[in-house]
Parts: sequence; structure tokens; C-alpha cells
Amino acid sequence: MLSRVIAELVEAGLLERDSDAGDRRAVWVNTTLSGKRLAERIRRERTDAVSLALGALSDDDQDQAVSLIGTWMQMTAQSWLVLSLTHSGAALGAVVALQTLPVLLLAPYGGVIADRLDKRKLMIALQSAMGIQALVLGLLTVTGLVRVWQIGLLAALLGLNNAFENPARQSFMLEMVGPDHLRNAVSLNSVLVNVARAVGPAVAGLLIATVGDGVCFLINAGSFVAVIGSLATMDQGALNPTPPAPRARGQLREGLRYVRSTPALAVPLLMMAAVGCLTYEFQVSLPVMASRGLHAGATGFGFMTAAMGIGAVVGGLLVAARGKTGTRPLVFAASAFGLAMAMAALAPSLSFELFALGLAGGASISFMATGNSTLQLNAAPAMRGRVMSLWFVAFQGSTPIGGPIVGGVMELFGARAGLGLGAITCFVVALCGYAALRATRTRSRRERSTAGVQTA
Repeated sequence: MLSRVIAELVEAGLLERDSDAGDRRAVWVNTTLSGKRLAERIRRERTDAVSLALGALSDDDQDQAVSLIGTWMQMTAQSWLVLSLTHSGAALGAVVALQTLPVLLLAPYGGVIADRLDKRKLMIALQSAMGIQALVLGLLTVTGLVRVWQIGLLAALLGLNNAFENPARQSFMLEMVGPDHLRNAVSLNSVLVNVARAVGPAVAGLLIATVGDGVCFLINAGSFVAVIGSLATMDQGALNPTPPAPRARGQLREGLRYVRSTPALAVPLLMMAAVGCLTYEFQVSLPVMASRGLHAGATGFGFMTAAMGIGAVVGGLLVAARGKTGTRPLVFAASAFGLAMAMAALAPSLSFELFALGLAGGASISFMATGNSTLQLNAAPAMRGRVMSLWFVAFQGSTPIGGPIVGGVMELFGARAGLGLGAITCFVVALCGYAALRATRTRSRRERSTAGVQTA
């Protein structure tokens, strides 16, 4: 029996037999050598996959990265502007909630639309609307006419746009790179996003301190020209389009039933819903921590956000090269995220805060990319837009609930409490994910045992 197994492994190229040695030890010696070659081959394949995914993304996402720098500049400037006008963490949480409330209410319908329409054309229209929103906010700010209610209204309009744009963009990524390179593409796209996250807030902090908030909004408006031009001139022959789903009644309910009946989708979505609600509220927690917890000002706030971006770049590269999908790696990522958030909440100085936020950025992108890839690879093609719209709801749509909660917690318990709440949430989610993983394994063993008894 053993000799037959060894012969099959030798035939497959996983073992080698030394022609100069006559005993079985020669097989195991050369097994080590073959194992090294196998490991080297795996590393080469991972590197090739990363390179292929990066090549598929580079032409179009370089232009998008320019726009994303502007987007992060606007997010940073908007948070600081609201805090400057109101001096209230709760008010800032309310504005952030207004921006994400449309996502909570409409993103599932956005997923239905993404499954029905040409995603590239849909994204061109929605990116244009985002540019107009940034231009209006910039003009109001530089002219001194801006008021908090105007910021809230424009934030709500941006959220309405995001409810349809994000599901289309997430599912369009698979059409760009194909299923074999999706996990690497998600991670590398996250790297591009977080390069912008590192650069944008730092630049915004300097601009706010020198020329004011309004310039950040105007720069963001101009940056959309690059990504719109990239989408308009994209080589459509290189895409892997998913046939549009025909219009039918009950498509949203069908998507919800599909997710509920598929644990590989439901568990990551529930984990992200909790973490997205109470941990990813950095638009609320970081400005308050910078101004009240560390007294670091606008420049310090910019560097804090940039530190998270730098950590996320490193984390994204690691996930692209070595990351896995599934509930188990998601549990590990949630645990690491919670530990880093706890360090950030307890940081005694700005320098330690930057270090902790760098770790948090890496852990956050690992959690996000792992969950995103797990969903896309486990979702049926005809359901992918609807599944990813639910992911977007879990990731950002929960902010109308979490933003005011985090803002209120900081008002009651201090500037550090928001980050602390995020840490506790990550630890609880990791425990729940581990329990779900154990339950799934127990159920699988029971089903195999039952099947074995029936076969016998």
C-alpha cells in the first residue's frame, strides 16, 4: 500500500527516487529536495498571479488612484470642517451617518442594478456625479457660504451615489481580472486605495493648515477627470463580462435568501456588519482622538490617517502574496485588528499612536480583503452584484447606526472610547466567527459519519 502511494507521488513529480541509492531512505531524502522545489514553484505561482493581477489593474487603477487621493483629501477635510464648525463629535457622527444612510437603504437595490446593466457605463455616469458633488462643496467652502446643513445634504447625495457605484465597481473587478486572480486583484486594489489613503490625508492636513478646507474639495473634483477618462477609453475586448441578469420580480429577495442559505457567505457578512458598524468609524473616531485625546491638531489628524494607509499598503501586499480566503483567516484578521485598535486607544503619545494605527491599517485591510475575496469566490456569477451590495451595506451602510453610537460614546466616556469600542467589537466578532467555524466543522463531521453509516 505504502509503495503504491509513493509510486503515485513519484509519478506526479512530488517525490523523486535517487538512482544511486538502493534503500527507502533515498526516497525521503529526495522528498525533501522535491518539497523545496514544490515550495519554490508555489512561491513562483503566487508571484506570477500577483504580477498578472497587478498588470490587469495597473492601466486603469493608476488613474483611479489619482482620484482616490482626492477622495481621501475630501473625506479628511469634510470631517475637520464639520468638527471646526460644530466642535461636536456627535454632530460629526451625524454627518457621517447621513452620508452612509443611503447605502444602508439602497445598496441592495444598487446590486440588482449592477447585475442588470453594463457596469462600465454605469460607473462613468456615477463617477461624473461624484465629481460634481465635490465641486459644489468646494465652491461653497472657498466662498465662505458653507453651513453644516449643506455639508449634510451633499454628504447624503454622495451616499446615494455610492449606493449604486460601489456594488458595480466591486463586481466589475472580476470582469477585469477573471476568477483565477481575483483574490490578488482585490488585495492589490486595496493597496492602491491605501496608497491614496496614506497620501491624501497627509496632503489634506497640510492644505487645511495653510490654504483651507475648500481647496481639498476642488482638487478632488478635478481628480475625477482621470478615472472617467480611463473608464471611457478602456479596452473592452480584454474584459470578461458577466451576462446581464434579466429583469424580474423579487430579485432582491432572491439574493437575500441565497445569502441566508449559504454559510460561506452569511458568516463573513455578519462579521463585517458588526466590525463595519463599530470599528471602521474612523471618520468619527480619529478626528476626535487627534483634537481631544492627543491634542495633535489638523496636521496630526492627517498623519494619523496616513499611518493607517501606510499600514494598509503593507498589509495589502502581504495578503496578495500569502493571503487565504475563508472564515478561519477572517477570524485571525479580526483578532489582530482588535489588538491593534486596543493599542491605538491606549496610546500615550502621537508617535505611539501612529505606530498602533499602522498596525491597525494592516489588520483592517487583511480583514476587508479576506472577507471580500471569500464572498466573490463563493458567490454564483448571477448573484455576485447582489452579494457584493450586501457586503457594501455591511462595510459602510452600517455607519448610520455606528457613527452616532461611536460619537455618543466619545462624548460620554472620552476621546479614546471610540477606538476602544472598536477593539472590543473585533474581539467579540472573532469569538463568534470561531464558534461558527467550530459549528460548521462539527456539522460536517456528523454528516460524514451519517453518510458512512448509510453506506455501510
